[in-house]
Formats: sequence, C-alpha cells, structure tokens
Amino acid sequence: MNLNTPDSVRQRSGSAPVQNQTTGGKTGIFITPDGRNVLFTFTLVTSLFFLWGFCNGMIDTMDKHFQEVLHLNLSQSAWVQFAHYLGYFLMALPAGFLAGKLGYKGGIIAGLLLVAAGGLWFIPATHIDVFWAFLLGVCIVAAGLTFLETVANPYTTVLGDQRYGATRINLAQSFNGIGSLLGPIAGATFFYSTNAAGQNTGSQTLYIPYLGVAIVVIVLSVVFCLASVPDIKTEDDYHMDDPTGPESTRSIWTHPHFVMAVWAQFFYVAAQAGIFSFFINYMTTQLPTIPAAWNHGWFGSLLVARASGGFALSDKAGAFLGALGQFCFLSGRFSGAYLLKKNPAHSLLGLYGLLNAIICLVIFLKLGWVSVVCVFLSYFFMSIMFPTIFALGIHGLGTRSKRASAYIVMAIMGGAILPKLMGYVADKTDISRGFIVPMFCFAFVAFYGFRWTKLAGTKGVEGMSPLAEH
Repeated sequence: MNLNTPDSVRQRSGSAPVQNQTTGGKTGIFITPDGRNVLFTFTLVTSLFFLWGFCNGMIDTMDKHFQEVLHLNLSQSAWVQFAHYLGYFLMALPAGFLAGKLGYKGGIIAGLLLVAAGGLWFIPATHIDVFWAFLLGVCIVAAGLTFLETVANPYTTVLGDQRYGATRINLAQSFNGIGSLLGPIAGATFFYSTNAAGQNTGSQTLYIPYLGVAIVVIVLSVVFCLASVPDIKTEDDYHMDDPTGPESTRSIWTHPHFVMAVWAQFFYVAAQAGIFSFFINYMTTQLPTIPAAWNHGWFGSLLVARASGGFALSDKAGAFLGALGQFCFLSGRFSGAYLLKKNPAHSLLGLYGLLNAIICLVIFLKLGWVSVVCVFLSYFFMSIMFPTIFALGIHGLGTRSKRASAYIVMAIMGGAILPKLMGYVADKTDISRGFIVPMFCFAFVAFYGFRWTKLAGTKGVEGMSPLAEH
C-alpha cells in the first residue's frame, strides 16, 4: 500500500515499474484495482464524516453551557468530554468485531441506528433535566459514531487507487470539518438560548438539534440499505492473510507502526479535545481587554463588561468564534488533502505536530493577540492528524485493518482523560497555562510522524511497502 508517494519516486529501488494488469492501465483516485469507479460510494460514505463532525462540534459548545447552568469548574465540566469519549472506548472493540462480521455496509447501518437512539434519548433527558441524563445521551450518540468511524475511516482508504489512501481519508475528513463548522453554530443557537427575562433556556431546547440528527440518520440508514456498498479488501503488504506465510500467525501488536499509531491517536485526540473543550473559556477570559469604543451595534451585543474595566467576549460570542476555529480546521483539511498528494504523509504529520507543539508554547507564554492568533493556527495544523495517523497505522495490515481500526478508534479515549488534566491545570492557574498539556501531546505526534518509516520498515519516499526483512 503506497500512501501518496509522488509518481516520480513510486518505483522501488531495484524494481521494474509496476503495471496495472487488471484494469489495463486504468487508474484514478476512485478507481479500484478491478477497474470499478466507486465515486458514488465514496460520496455516500463521506456524508458520515459530516455527521460525526456536526455532533462533535456541538459537544464542544455544550461543555461551556453546563459550566454556566450547573456552576461547574473546568475540570468538572470535562465530564461532558469524558462521557463522549467513553462511548468511543466502550464500543470500539465491539464495533470492530461486528464490522468484521457484518462487513462495511452492516457496520454503517448499525452505527446509524445507534446514533438515532442516542439522539432521540435527548427528548426524555430534557424532561429529566439533570446532568447524568444529558451525559447518557452524549455517550449513546458517541457509541453509534464509534461504529461509523471504525468502518468509514478504513473504508475510504480502499475506495480507489491504493496510492491515494491518505488523500481520500483526508478528503473525506474535510467534510467532517464542515460538520464541525456548523456544530458550534447549532450549539450557540440552542444551548445559549434565553427567554424574555434573559434567563438561559438552553437545557429546554438542547434536544432540538439532536432530534434533527436522529431524523437524518434514520433516512441515511434507509439509503445505505438500498445502496451498493462493496466490501473491498485492503492490500496485504505484510502477507498477514496468507495462511502459509510467516506473518499469518503474527499479531497486529507486533507491528510497531500500528502500536505507535494507537498512542499517537490517543495523544492527538487528547490535545484536540482539550483545545476544543476550553476554546470558549479561552476566548472569554484570555483575550486582551476590548475597549469601550467597540461596544456598539451588533458587536456590542456580544460583549460583557469586565470588573476591571473594558469589555470581554460573551459565551455566545465565544461559541460563534468556535465556528471560525472550525473554519481554520476545515481549511487545513482541504489544503492538507492537496499537500498529501505531493508529499509523504508521515513527513507532513511530523511537521504539523512540531508546529502545533510550538504554537501551544506560544499560547502558554500569554503573548497577547499573538497567542490568540495561535489558538486558531492550532486548529489549522491539527486538521490532518487524525486521518493521517489512521492511514499510517493500518498501512499494510490486510483484512486485519478492521481490527486495527477498532483499536485506533479506541485510542480516542485520550479525549476523555487528558482534558480533565488540562482543566485541572487551568483551574489552578488559568486556561493559557493549561495549553502545556496539548503541547506535550503534539510533540509525541511529531515523533511518530518523523519516525514512521523506521517503525513501519519502509524505504520512505522510495515506496511505502514493507522491507523484505520486516
């Protein structure tokens, strides 16, 4: 499996050029080895990326809502993220097992129905109106999303020419970015709604976007039932599927590039969840004082007075700025998909990880508006990390990629654990100092990217197929 190696360097050292014997030379980003054009299937699967991006975007605004309504500190409000990622952790292995039994199509439909159940739960949760009821809904929705991510992420890597696996997964994840862009807007609209007396009514209207999600996924499940979703195998570069081969009895855990991908994903999602969760807190408390001259018109309605003088952004303004952060994330996804066609995936991952570690250090140092800009830059450079780590981690594992995918999705549990640490640091100091936690996480991602060729046993840009002695 060759992840986005340029044509000029695709040929392995000492090997003759490889011809496509099955398709008669017909190749393309959405052309499978047997000559099928699977663009429609790819488009349908891509809609799932939009779905979980939208749901994840709402989670990030929900966190601050419960801080205000239930008077929680940052560490306590991180229970929202804990419930979300706990759903991923609990369902990842069952999802991987069932995906192997049901195939891509069956796994997707099962995930959609579970998301629908979670979305519908928010209706009684609104009447119960206690923290645990909302957390349960968050966990159920996340469990359904686990099915979708476990299936859809590796599926995109096989829907066409294997050379462009990382490009396709990043392209699909770009639509995840569009969903993430709209999620905070929906959250700001329904979670921060107020009545005529100015009292927050978000707990009463919080179910509305989730009801909309439930209706959409029920329709999608019917579409997938009727659609053609071929069960395509990933390339078996390590010959793990050959019953007579030496690799057939080897565990996926004996492959360092997969093991380290699990850890890299753990730390990446931990960093992402922390930054996304406390973005509104940062924007409402860490921005330099806004002068009184700006307090007029529509912009003035988004400001609140500071006790020390001047103005700061309101929670609702911070939620809307979250959409701007997601736009930066989306821009990084689309530009990253292009760059991955021209550059080795592992090198770009290492570079982006290093840049984000530096960015977090600048935020930690509290350099005024420079640090504020860096928060948005962190969104941009996070953009390619999840799908690229995913593609690199399942590289060459054949049919075992579904099982490997389950463990990589399971690593999302990092998003449940480390944001509580970031929140604890922020409670003891401030949210700027809390960025020391994601700084170390991104440093690990950079390490994985730069070391990937050694871990996978490849010849780097001369071809990402395993070495003979691997």
